[in-house]
Amino acid sequence: MHAMTVFYIIIQQLVNGLILGSFYSLVALGYSMVYGIIKLLNFAHGDIYMVGAFVGFGALGIFGGALGIGWLGITVALVISMVLVGLLGIVIHRVAYQPLLNKNAPRMSLLITAVGVSFTLFNAVMVMTSGEYKAFTTSLGYDGISVGPVNITYTQIIMVVATAVLMLCLYWFINRTMYGKAMRAIALDQDACRLMGINVTKTISLTFFVGSALAAAAGVMAGVYYGSIQFYMGFIIGLKAFTAAVIGGIGSIPGAMLGGLILGLLETAGTQLPFVGSAWKDVFTFGILILLLVTKPTGILGKSEIERM
Repeated sequence: MHAMTVFYIIIQQLVNGLILGSFYSLVALGYSMVYGIIKLLNFAHGDIYMVGAFVGFGALGIFGGALGIGWLGITVALVISMVLVGLLGIVIHRVAYQPLLNKNAPRMSLLITAVGVSFTLFNAVMVMTSGEYKAFTTSLGYDGISVGPVNITYTQIIMVVATAVLMLCLYWFINRTMYGKAMRAIALDQDACRLMGINVTKTISLTFFVGSALAAAAGVMAGVYYGSIQFYMGFIIGLKAFTAAVIGGIGSIPGAMLGGLILGLLETAGTQLPFVGSAWKDVFTFGILILLLVTKPTGILGKSEIERM
């Protein structure tokens, strides 16, 4: 294969990997935030991403007539989806998880409840949509920057930039605000935080709001990018975003960001390798995950937890 052809393929796959990794990172952040603060693997998070896509789809259908189905209408739909799905995250926490946390229920009970919430969301959307694919129609087109056979659309560029902005906002929120400091404190010691007057339940609800809002943003962007949505879309990305969180170090915010990007790049790289192709990309990706965890079980940026007596 000609050297320039290989170069163009690498550039195109890097762009595709960054887009895919952006979706994984935004969803993985919710996994890491919730696990970091209450040690819960919220397996309903992939379905929250799916619900976010449908809420954005509905909002664009309502406001698209007045605002158009270009970037203005999409931005409004994105914000509406983030707010409404964030509130859904709070409801899920208060109804499904907080009663168990108050009773110090076993972690297995929390895990099974999370699976129950996942099936509830999954089947509710399936019934409401009759199991049909929905066309996420926009007027964005395929204009962009072309370098030889490589075409980078403005949509791809804006999505990567939007993901970066959301991640920077989250990083600022966690590290520079009182609520972010409260989240970090609760992750270290909930009982001490209660003694210091921190409203632990409210802070955990806020964590669910932020994580769910980010997943909703990823769902809307995925709908715009792929052009269609369906009720099953949250299952696969839920597993892969969880994988991304583990790769980066479950409970680590920077780790979730890094893990998502690595996973996206690995998947797109796997499709170009000889004897691998798109049919084997998941085998390649999860094989790399196993090798990584064998050598570093805590993930790239994860830290070993020390039990205090």
